[in-house]
Amino acid sequence: MDRILVVLFSAASKAFEGRDALKDLDHEDLLTLYGYAIITKTPDGKTVVNEKKDREGLKTVLGSSLGSLIGLLGGPTGVAIGAAAGFLTGLTAELDNARVSAEFIDEVSRELKPGKFALVAEVDEDWTRWVDVRMAELGGVAYRQTLSEVRDTANSADIAVMKADLALLKAEHAEASADRKAKLYEKINQLGTQIQQQLEKVKARREEAERLAKAKAEILKAKASAMKEKAAETRV
Repeated sequence: MDRILVVLFSAASKAFEGRDALKDLDHEDLLTLYGYAIITKTPDGKTVVNEKKDREGLKTVLGSSLGSLIGLLGGPTGVAIGAAAGFLTGLTAELDNARVSAEFIDEVSRELKPGKFALVAEVDEDWTRWVDVRMAELGGVAYRQTLSEVRDTANSADIAVMKADLALLKAEHAEASADRKAKLYEKINQLGTQIQQQLEKVKARREEAERLAKAKAEILKAKASAMKEKAAETRV
């Protein structure tokens, strides 16, 4: 199951040990590690990335769900993401990109206080026990949430509203006086451009999601094949 995992530590050294533990679990085929970052929060609330890495073949994990999550964890100090999403420009889109709930981000943000370190990772795990045990041994506290499907709902709703506005402008343009037509025509062109840009964003996002899903499937397939070969060698 594809999940976002956040483990909080009180020291940088423990966060890096946690990173190594995830790599070991991946090597032991107890999970699949797609990408990770080690971050900390400064006294002024900003997020600093100490180290980050994508799995080979997944060069954009940190630029998609994981990257958006890191950005949201470094959001406005003292502001609940869920409450602010309707008021801060771009925040709703970042939540969609992160593919986790605002409640999850709020929970982690409350605990990620200045001076603490977080190991943030995207993993595929069927059983949470392995991670929980190893992180607890290092003094880490784990938070996780299953990644939601990539949604185009918000963008589609925005496009629908803009198309409705465009239809109204065109209707008004047809009935407008000559001096008014020029201004309306400019607005029609601007709105048409915005609609096209939104459509291109939706398409690009969908294509990137499909590319990542295919790459992840290939990684899981390769690991399963390697496990099968290893099991066959053991029987011999």
